[in-house]
Amino acid sequence: MKRLLLPALLAAALNAHAAEPAAPEGPLDALPYTPSLDLTAMDRSADPCEDLYRYACGAWSQHNPIPADQSRWSVYAKMANENQRYLWGVLNKLGDPAAERSATQARLGDYFAACMDEGAVQAAGLKPLQPTLERIAALADKQALPALLAELQLAAGNERLFFGFSAGQDFADATRQIAFASAGGLGLPDRDYYLKRDDKTLKIRAAYEAHVARMFELLGEPAAAARAAARSVLATETVLARASLSKVDKRDPYKTFHVVDARGLQALTPGFDWAAFQAALGTPPAQARYNVTEPAFFKAFAARLKAMSLADVKTYLRWQLASSLAPALDNGFVQANFDFYGQTLTGQPQLKPRWKRCVQLVDAQMGEALGQEFVARNFTPELKAAAVQMTDEIEAAMSRSIASLSWMSAETKARAQTKLKAIVNKVGYPERWRDYAALAVKRGDFLGNVVAGNVFESRRRLAKIGQPLDRGEWSMTPQTVNAYYDAQMNDINFPAGVLQAPLYDARLDEAPNYGNTGGTIGHELTHGFDDEGRQFDAQGNLKNWWTKKDGKEFQRRAACVVGQYAGYTVVDDIKINARLTLGEDLADLGGLILAWEAWKVHMSGKTLEANGPHAAGTPLPPEGAEPARGGPSPALRDGLTPEQRFFVGFAQWDCADARPEALRVHARIDPHSPAKWRINGVVVNMPEFEKAFACKPGAGLVKPAAERCKVW
Repeated sequence: MKRLLLPALLAAALNAHAAEPAAPEGPLDALPYTPSLDLTAMDRSADPCEDLYRYACGAWSQHNPIPADQSRWSVYAKMANENQRYLWGVLNKLGDPAAERSATQARLGDYFAACMDEGAVQAAGLKPLQPTLERIAALADKQALPALLAELQLAAGNERLFFGFSAGQDFADATRQIAFASAGGLGLPDRDYYLKRDDKTLKIRAAYEAHVARMFELLGEPAAAARAAARSVLATETVLARASLSKVDKRDPYKTFHVVDARGLQALTPGFDWAAFQAALGTPPAQARYNVTEPAFFKAFAARLKAMSLADVKTYLRWQLASSLAPALDNGFVQANFDFYGQTLTGQPQLKPRWKRCVQLVDAQMGEALGQEFVARNFTPELKAAAVQMTDEIEAAMSRSIASLSWMSAETKARAQTKLKAIVNKVGYPERWRDYAALAVKRGDFLGNVVAGNVFESRRRLAKIGQPLDRGEWSMTPQTVNAYYDAQMNDINFPAGVLQAPLYDARLDEAPNYGNTGGTIGHELTHGFDDEGRQFDAQGNLKNWWTKKDGKEFQRRAACVVGQYAGYTVVDDIKINARLTLGEDLADLGGLILAWEAWKVHMSGKTLEANGPHAAGTPLPPEGAEPARGGPSPALRDGLTPEQRFFVGFAQWDCADARPEALRVHARIDPHSPAKWRINGVVVNMPEFEKAFACKPGAGLVKPAAERCKVW
């Protein structure tokens, strides 16, 4: 996947939502074990040549129904849930004030204890938020808005209040960190929810307006006034949505890179004082470079601000603040927040239990401190060494692939090799842990802790403006079950949480591990060369290093993938937005091709140089050559050949299920294709799959050679 920013993680934690009733979960003392090739998940009655996903995962949902507190469920989600249960046990122990704790452990434990004290949160009600609401009420004029807005943005820790403002790497020089002003201000997941007029969208928009009104009633407004306030909010958000880029356009870095100086920034919004705003944030005003990601948005923001009455401004600020912090308030706000964002929007029947929401919040706000506890208990040096070796092998496979491309010129190949060699591999956890000493936590003040965590993280990011780049920084916590590539850092990142069974399984043979974890490593590596990543050079700068002809050849091959995935159905009559998912689809395909070759070379016992014999035509090891780490294994294992185990292992990384409502939402906002097509859509392009299962021409997952898609 692509890089996730903390506000998105925090929003996910705060908007904790939820399949079928299940026995109450308890804390875990150890992570449970599931093999990376799970025979119980398979449906052997299915023909893999027609539907590999069903063959590999057809029985998974029977054994793993969507829990009532989830809108989607998958191997990744289940692993994340088990990690949370394990961390629940850790935090329970750290929450004991009588236990022997370091300062960092005490901070973790006290934050968790404050979150879990539901009685105290209920008793406090709206009182903890009242001082901030009073500051909004006291806003005397629009000239005073910038200073107040800065305070509210720090407290909310997200881009919900009109726009976002933080640090980012300069697209023109990735070693520089500059201020970014980005579009925001919306309470719905995407601009299309405000603009489209189909029946389902209109129904959601009406439910949203009713939700906003309900929140104003919880803030003390009479019903009629609350409904009027909701109409005002929706009007403002609709103007902002209309001026925002689409999800597809935001994937084009050239459309989100617009450098201005302080004077140019001010010229975009003549009625908003940026110097006062930055002074209140604590950042130096009058920076030489600002990246305004969407200039048209800021012009629309300025026009809307001018047109709004002071009362409308206050209404909007109250809504966005209360909505952002609702899950840290009493149960009325928590339930209202869930009823819309969880149940209505994504179809989840039940709110997540409090322990889970509290673990997610600790992860979002003190993730690296919690990560130290996870890594110390679950990530051995041997596991890290195995992951590093696999990563090195897949990078070598990528180098050989680049060298052998018939459609790419020698000039572009040389630059691609330079970029590949510059990629930094980060495995497990950061070399330097984040210091949370400046984060003050009070055991009896849950909302205060959430706000303090938001302020801490916002100021940490803002402090980067004008400072040298820290290339050692991670954007995910070590316990996260995920991975990412960062185009500007030019690094691939694999947290300890994603290097556990059933994704990476040290107990099993190499075939499913290379299909699963190897495919993930190849996926993230390929992101450096997908339709977005390829636009950044070896240093992470936005720079075209392709010849014109090679760029067109890439686009022609990428168009094959767009055409293929655009034909797949998500749910109802909704098709995949293949231009939104293109980067992930390219990474899925390229990643598995690289994993396959790396596995074959690994099992051959040969060491090939990056541009060595194989690039010149040395054949791959023979089919079926699959000794395990400890020695040879039979050609068949569990009734599967090694090649079949590779592909089943690949497919089982994404055994999943989702509610129809969630599928509709993610079809609009998620750059990943649905699980079935992330599997079947890849193997249909691989003759190695066709051979592994002896598929006959005309089978559902068999394409004529001329129709197969392949880029890397």
